[in-house]
Amino acid sequence: MNFQVGVDLVSIKRIEQLLNKYPDRFMGRILSENEKKIFIVKGARTETLAAAFAAKEAVLKALGCGIGPAALDEVEVLSLAGKQPLAKLHGAAARIAKEKNIKGISISMTHEQPFACAIAAAYQ
Repeated sequence: MNFQVGVDLVSIKRIEQLLNKYPDRFMGRILSENEKKIFIVKGARTETLAAAFAAKEAVLKALGCGIGPAALDEVEVLSLAGKQPLAKLHGAAARIAKEKNIKGISISMTHEQPFACAIAAAYQ
């Protein structure tokens, strides 16, 4: 089995500043419609959004494309209580994964002030 790994570290304060300055634009660029509903209903903390942002970046790095060929909102990060978070791909991100014969992606996220971090492993 082959693995490609991506990791990302973000400043929680930076995410908070972007969220405060451009709330609709920021949420619109990084979150899928499903994620927006979940985060708004849950009243997600900035730390949670920062970890999701890091996970999206890590997934795109594991796909070998980064931001550009695929967008952050094409990587949906779903965290279910008591379960490992899931990365669901849409659009160009899903196409890139299919072209590279990627069967799945495993992610892990964490946050501790002042940072949020995530790692993603794409496997064939």
